[in-house]
Amino acid sequence: MSTDRQKVIKGRFAPSPSGRMHLGNVFTAVLSWLSVKSRGGEWLLRIEDLDPARSKRSFSELIEDDLHWLGLDWDEGGLEGKGECGPYCQSERSELYERALDRLTAQGLTYPCYCTRGELMATNAPHLSDGRVVYAGTCRPERLDKGCVEGKNVRATRLRVAEEEIRFCDGIFGETVVDLSSEVGDFVVRRGDGAWAYQLAVVVDDAMMGVTEVMRGCDLLQSAAQQIYLYRLLGYEAPRFVHVPLLCNEAGQRLSKRDGSLNMEALRKDMTAEEILGRIGFLAGLTECGKKVKLTDLLELYNENRLPKKEQIIV
Repeated sequence: MSTDRQKVIKGRFAPSPSGRMHLGNVFTAVLSWLSVKSRGGEWLLRIEDLDPARSKRSFSELIEDDLHWLGLDWDEGGLEGKGECGPYCQSERSELYERALDRLTAQGLTYPCYCTRGELMATNAPHLSDGRVVYAGTCRPERLDKGCVEGKNVRATRLRVAEEEIRFCDGIFGETVVDLSSEVGDFVVRRGDGAWAYQLAVVVDDAMMGVTEVMRGCDLLQSAAQQIYLYRLLGYEAPRFVHVPLLCNEAGQRLSKRDGSLNMEALRKDMTAEEILGRIGFLAGLTECGKKVKLTDLLELYNENRLPKKEQIIV
């Protein structure tokens, strides 16, 4: 990676093509674009299609169409693969993830895990509020009774974490501290079926594509600690992280691609691009009301300090 590339402010939007984008996806995309463009930076579009069962090219094409309709253009990436750091679809980058895993394995930091989902959920290890289980390290080689796993299938490859705290300053939530061993545990870098885990893939991609800023939903705030740990182990410099509030429905549930009334197909039938951008500007604290605005208007108004410092916004 060249020194010149490292100096470029580069943000990215990395959607999963498992359905039509909803207002929450667009909220993040617009803010990410505004953040880097307000500082003369570049914006990259990467397609995170790691899950072949759910990912479809037709959804990727719709994502690009919706972004263009809103006026969002990217300097690099997309299905056409514009730029020098491709390929820009994760399904085409397996060889790069394999190399990274080999480097971690060579350091003695990975091991096979035989635990089933049922066994993980039944463990006495801490269960976090979002349903995740802090892995207890049951299959660490020094703890494993090999006789108990004879004939069992490998369910995942895990990364051994150190007993340490990861500290970073988030653009919205400020100083953040995550204890790897007590709040995360040894985490999965590859599934037993061969599929790559998000944590490993996103670190390799962002590092090799020269991404300097990651803006995404605050549900991934703790993931930043896992990724910073991986950046260090792989010898990469971590980007700046900014975790924006999640848009939620009236029941307090974050928007999903199943929220038909707020996906882009429905929104484009009922609203103009300027109306949607106005709504996003209002939700982001950039405008006083949800009036029609152009992307250039929001660019002039953008100020990260005005973004809401909370986890949820009800829409």
